[in-house]
Amino acid sequence: MLAATLAGTLVPQPALHAQGAPLPVMRTSQLSVSGLSSGGYMAVQFDVAYSGSVVGAGIVAGGPYACSRGNVSIATTICSCTNGTPWCGVYPGGTNVPDLIETTGGYAARGAIDSPANLANQRIWLFSGIADSVVPMAVMNDLKAYYRHYIPAENISYRNDIRAEHAMPTDGFGNRCNQLGSPYINNCGIDGAGELLQWIYGPLTPKAGNEPTGRFVEFDQGEFLRNPTDHGMAPTGWLYIPPGCEGDGEGCKLHVAFHGCKQTAALVGDAHIRNAGYNGWADANRIVILYPQAAPLYPFTNPNSCWDWFSYDDPDYALKSGHQMLAVKKMTERLMGAAPTQPPVRCRRGRCT
Repeated sequence: MLAATLAGTLVPQPALHAQGAPLPVMRTSQLSVSGLSSGGYMAVQFDVAYSGSVVGAGIVAGGPYACSRGNVSIATTICSCTNGTPWCGVYPGGTNVPDLIETTGGYAARGAIDSPANLANQRIWLFSGIADSVVPMAVMNDLKAYYRHYIPAENISYRNDIRAEHAMPTDGFGNRCNQLGSPYINNCGIDGAGELLQWIYGPLTPKAGNEPTGRFVEFDQGEFLRNPTDHGMAPTGWLYIPPGCEGDGEGCKLHVAFHGCKQTAALVGDAHIRNAGYNGWADANRIVILYPQAAPLYPFTNPNSCWDWFSYDDPDYALKSGHQMLAVKKMTERLMGAAPTQPPVRCRRGRCT
């Protein structure tokens, strides 16, 4: 398959691994997450809901936990400007962080998410582009305020000094830094993946380059969510295993990288899983990278293959019981050699059972 355009030219890429293999059983540790756009929102959801299992998160162009309140109109006008400038209602403080903190506490009290007290020991890396027209900086400022309620200032790094558009920033691959477009990876002269991984895990061995030397495995996501395409997830996802983590991967770290809307392998080929910047650091530091994949739900609910951060599939989208959330959690448990979690609490019409 050809990668997405780079400066307008299709670039051939080496073939990836076989299709639909079972996700291997491994013994990795130190789980962390990151993501762009809807993947940023998904990373926040996962981080907060499963805070007892996560050591840190990196968020590019995302927003506070439960920002959308399960309402697509709020998601596209208050938590982002997805519908364009004329309909954009983003403003400083517009996501109402105090209300979201109260919502978080309510979910935790009912056992629908882990205690937010677990967040105190996490390390959080945030990136907001000055030129981001999709998730403006005001939303990311609210995300920082949300995390700051739970986490000491010294554990939060916030980069907002680059004139970047809505994209994953890299140090050598992608469109111009201020350009909006597929594959939503921009060459901004900064290594976003490297910065967030080093912030979360501490000093790491410098990468030797950006070309991966490990192995890609396309795995069956249907093991973790029955009929995944009915719930906005693709039939298969991707796993990157660096050379030092072959076998059971004991002693290796685990990082989940959530793509953004319109950034799936089905839409941009291998651009995200090869060129978002994670794999070189994975090779140098024994980090297994999980690239789960979303998919469209037609005709109107999720045409752009976004992650569910506005309840297009599930009213429990932000909870431990959410279809997509629980599916990814089960993937991480397989990769960490952990026993599957017990069925979590599900909430309906404001009541959790």
